[in-house]
Amino acid sequence: MDTVILAGIVLALLFNFVNGMNDATNSIATVVATRVLSPLKAVAMAAFFNLVGPLLFTTAVAKTIGEGIVAPVYLTPFVIVIGLFSAVIWVYLSTHLGIPISATHALVGGLVGSAVAYAGMSVIILPAGGTVLGLFLYAAIGAGIGMIVSFLIGRITKDEAILPVLVTGAIFGAALSVPFVIITGLLKISGLFAIVLFIVLSPLLGFIITYIFSLFFIRWFRNKNPKKMNFLSKKLQIFSSAFYSIGHGSNDAQNGMGVITAILVAGGMLTEFIVPVWVILICCAAIALGTLVGGWEVVKTMAKKITHLRPYQGFCAETSGGVVLSFITAFGVPVSTTHAITGAIMGVGAVRGSSAVHWDIVRTIVTAWIITIPITAICAYGCYILYTVIFP
Repeated sequence: MDTVILAGIVLALLFNFVNGMNDATNSIATVVATRVLSPLKAVAMAAFFNLVGPLLFTTAVAKTIGEGIVAPVYLTPFVIVIGLFSAVIWVYLSTHLGIPISATHALVGGLVGSAVAYAGMSVIILPAGGTVLGLFLYAAIGAGIGMIVSFLIGRITKDEAILPVLVTGAIFGAALSVPFVIITGLLKISGLFAIVLFIVLSPLLGFIITYIFSLFFIRWFRNKNPKKMNFLSKKLQIFSSAFYSIGHGSNDAQNGMGVITAILVAGGMLTEFIVPVWVILICCAAIALGTLVGGWEVVKTMAKKITHLRPYQGFCAETSGGVVLSFITAFGVPVSTTHAITGAIMGVGAVRGSSAVHWDIVRTIVTAWIITIPITAICAYGCYILYTVIFP
């Protein structure tokens, strides 16, 4: 086996390992914070269901990573190795600092930067102009409908501060309208465009769905015995954590699978882009090992610093986050599980009022989200250029 191909496979597994230290910890953060499961039991459960995820779902996400971001002809083994190297460094540093980021976006940025250094901007697969215009049109229509609905609710509840209500309605309307037109087939998105779009949409969807679900849950159990409600929530949270782990495995675990398969295709070891079973197994094993070894600083940030979580809130956040991930995975979009669960945790905290959420922590996390793709792209670009200068 070629040395570069072997190095790429090793780096892809290392990427999944640090992914397990950062992203995969999201699936156990709430269940550990509420003390429903011990850390060791939570990791064991997450490891198992991370493996189940890609076996239950298709490997469409892996295909997007391998063929939908950069034109496959430019994804040479060396381009992939440089992209992986940049992604691994950024994810590891973020984990060490306890900042939950998107390993998916780190990988995307690394691949884009490396490929652009190799063959120029034309290698990036960009959407058609009509698709972008369609997105803005549908989002504007959704925002308008959201403002009308929020205005009517504001009149009924006699809310004097109508402007914040209208702004919230516009954001919620736009965030819900885009997934609706994607589901109905009115808007078709894919590749890098879809990934960038869901950087914004996934936390918003997590927030909205969790907020609504939490309100219904609280209302349904408002007259129940608090002890019984707490007991039931703890039992339910085990299932919701497993459900979220399946969602993580079905999406994030496929990043490494897509890269390894792309390397094997580029190296001539596979004739078409079909993820082998052995690749699925070793990638999931690498994520499980990463979750077991480290990432506890990220768990502390997600579980304790954003908002104080109770068992019923953990259940609501995990269930809603799992729904968001399952929906997005069904369309083959590599998305950040960090974004989905962070939005969900903020949503469940906001039910108790804005002050229940530590917005300074949220700002730090969002800043890391914004800079992840650019910083890994720049790093990969620089590494590729540096290598070509040293070894012309």
